[in-house]
Amino acid sequence: MKVVNIQNAKTHLSRLLEDVVAGEEVVIAKAGKPLARLTAYEESRKPRKLGALKGAITETSDCWAPDPEIDALFYGAEDDLPENRVAESQR
Repeated sequence: MKVVNIQNAKTHLSRLLEDVVAGEEVVIAKAGKPLARLTAYEESRKPRKLGALKGAITETSDCWAPDPEIDALFYGAEDDLPENRVAESQR
């Protein structure tokens, strides 16, 4: 592993990139403290196939139905739900 300071990295970037492509790891440092690592770019091995999980995941018929327990967490007790409230003027 080669460690170079920022100024040397700027001056010798082309040479450092050649080293990286050849398999060497290069670390860029500032005042001796590592900041970044240069590594060779790798193409993804194969493109992702869209729809790979089609048919493997199903949802129940009520999966999008409101859940009273979750509603109570957001809105309070069921008596406090907006549709169960009576307007102040109607009391």
